[in-house]
Amino acid sequence: MTIPRRRFLSLAAGAAALSIMLAPNGQDARAQTAGTIKIVAPLPPGSALDILSRLLADEISRAQGQAMLIENRPGAAGVIGTEVVARASPDGNTLLINGNPFIINPIVQKLNYDPLTSFEPICNLVRSPTLIVVNDASPYRTLADLLDAARAKPGQLTMASIGPASATQIGFELLKRAAKVDMTFVPFPGIPPAINALLGEHVTSVFAVYSGDMAGQLKAGKLRALATASAARVEALPDVPTVAELGYKDYEVDFWGGMFAPAKTPGSTVARLASWFTAALQAPEIREKLLVQGFYPAALCGADFRAMLRKQYDDYERIIRVANIKGR
Repeated sequence: MTIPRRRFLSLAAGAAALSIMLAPNGQDARAQTAGTIKIVAPLPPGSALDILSRLLADEISRAQGQAMLIENRPGAAGVIGTEVVARASPDGNTLLINGNPFIINPIVQKLNYDPLTSFEPICNLVRSPTLIVVNDASPYRTLADLLDAARAKPGQLTMASIGPASATQIGFELLKRAAKVDMTFVPFPGIPPAINALLGEHVTSVFAVYSGDMAGQLKAGKLRALATASAARVEALPDVPTVAELGYKDYEVDFWGGMFAPAKTPGSTVARLASWFTAALQAPEIREKLLVQGFYPAALCGADFRAMLRKQYDDYERIIRVANIKGR
């Protein structure tokens, strides 16, 4: 059910007020984040999560009068910036924006933080749907066509995506086992080179987030979408079925972007930050800008976000072990 904007903002304001009243020892929770709030983006400037963090920070600064700063700390597939926040003081002044690698990295390598215990989940902010696409010249018109051909030619058909150890490689391994097919995963350092390989007919298919690069090629008729791996159909592509609709029950692979604070950040501070971020996501001008980036608001906060992370960790760990997926 969609909450009317006026009522939503009223609820958000109420949550913020409640968080102030619940501050420990009667202290105003706002004092716990005095000064500038720094959001660490463990990716380079211009990356999807960097853009997301800047959009939301600008809206919160405008709406709440809170100074916010984005600090890019790229390196080691996001590990460097994530570790910086894990070690930060739990006062609400240092936050982390991260996505699926937040869960994957600690499974494929030994790190100095635990994604489930070293942070306080604030909100899953957005999700980005994923698609399985082929070149328009491909003989495969449906996902069933592609999978049937893979059964007929074991090991010969390929599926490219970001990798190694990405959410889409995990999704590929899940589909491969569910459909009982033998296909070869081809890792690329990003979506554009994977799509270029598909346009050049160097790979059979691509499994990737529905980004501007992919959307443009689909619109131009150079690519054909066979299915979305997300739980629901992509709004812009209503005729493209989900993998689950095609017989692979409960199959779901999305990219997501969430906000975190260091472990032991006071609950009142986390609640207030959650109310700010969810209110920012509802601002009409922000929603429009998110859609341009292929983001859809999720606003899954607190215990619900924590439960999502726990489930995804368990699911990812299982398939990573079974498929013997290695990190970079």
